[in-house]
Amino acid sequence: MSLRLYDSRTRAVRDFVPDRAGEVSMYVCGITVQGPPHIGHMRVAVAFDVVRRWLTRSGYDVTMIRNVTDIDDKILIKAAEHDVDWWKWAYRYELVATDAYNTLGVLPPSYEPRATGHITEMIDLIGQLIERGHAYASGGDVYFDVHSWPRYGELTGTKVDELQPAGDTDAAAEAKKRDPRDFALWKGYKSSEPESASWPTPWGRGRPGWHLECSAMARRYLGPRFDIHGGGIDLRFPHHENEIAQSCAAGDDFAQYWMHNAWVTLAGEKMSKSLGNTLSIDELTKTARPVDLRFYLATVHYRSTVDFSDSSLGEARAAYGRIEGFIERSGVSGDVGDVELPAAYVEAMNDDIGVSGALAVVYDAVRQGNSALGAGEKDKAAALAMQVRAMLDVLGLDPLDPHWADGSSADLGWAVDDLLAQRTAARKARDFARADEIRDTLAARGISIEDTPDGPKWSM
Repeated sequence: MSLRLYDSRTRAVRDFVPDRAGEVSMYVCGITVQGPPHIGHMRVAVAFDVVRRWLTRSGYDVTMIRNVTDIDDKILIKAAEHDVDWWKWAYRYELVATDAYNTLGVLPPSYEPRATGHITEMIDLIGQLIERGHAYASGGDVYFDVHSWPRYGELTGTKVDELQPAGDTDAAAEAKKRDPRDFALWKGYKSSEPESASWPTPWGRGRPGWHLECSAMARRYLGPRFDIHGGGIDLRFPHHENEIAQSCAAGDDFAQYWMHNAWVTLAGEKMSKSLGNTLSIDELTKTARPVDLRFYLATVHYRSTVDFSDSSLGEARAAYGRIEGFIERSGVSGDVGDVELPAAYVEAMNDDIGVSGALAVVYDAVRQGNSALGAGEKDKAAALAMQVRAMLDVLGLDPLDPHWADGSSADLGWAVDDLLAQRTAARKARDFARADEIRDTLAARGISIEDTPDGPKWSM
């Protein structure tokens, strides 16, 4: 079975056929560096890191671009509130975002361009749109004329006449538009904003609109036509819809497949900074191992919503611990790059990156491996352990990857204490099967438990 992907534009799973044999070009919308990234941002990063890893494992040479939006209304507002230069504020949180990517084992992109480094390309793109009759300058601003592009709304199935006014301009700017639904390509300089946050153009000083930035950077590094454009589902409209319109109206073919991961929610509500329900990676990794957090995010299908809770993270931690325990007991080591993957695993991953089905294959191999160890069949167990590692490596979760080795012993204490707390709660609820499962998991890791009048005690 060849790779099939769900394309958001056609709303169907279809065969993936890249433009160039053996090569794949990807553009993934990165973070607007207005503040520290939360788990929702990392869901995007991990989801497309898995996509990239699977494409690479499938034999493709992958070029992946992930941008940094380092000039934006929100960045200017946040910097002004804290009396900090906007560029210092943006760079501070770009470094925080990079650290978060690294913490969760997300591979660096082929290149990570900043919006402020591509003003020339943006000005060129605006000029082409004006020349073709799809954009117009008005009072220092430049707007895309949505009525000039009959295909507008093709990604989301939205009709122009049903749209609300574009939300990327202030009230004063609305009077400059031909139609309230036209969106800003370029925003004229305002005296209330730092002059350093503006650049000279044929239409006056100003700064780019958010949608324009990604179109210009994608064209610069991937050309007028590329294979995959990815991002969170919240970007489908208006960001990606506007990207398609302005790029195609300028004559580009743009992205051939559109992939969107679902939200991370907290108590059923979309996670966002504006709602104040965010969980930063820095805070989460104070009480959770990064590898457990990645397992939690990477093993849910990218188009499925993740409803975050401590209990579900704990379940992920226990599940990954069982896998780690088997691999440790098998005593294997070495590179897994050439290890053959099970056919069922390959079929699951080729079915729109079906990580849930792939994980079922991992669990089955772990069960077989544990049985082999119990029967004294060490060679069989070792072969299965290497296969498990190879399958996990595709998800960025090989326990023996050096990336996860640092700090693992330091994390042991809180990890065991957390599992013991879960075991105590299970026993109080008379869920003895769950209590025994936790005890067995710890035993498999060489940890013994003694129940005392003062509570359970553990030792190696």
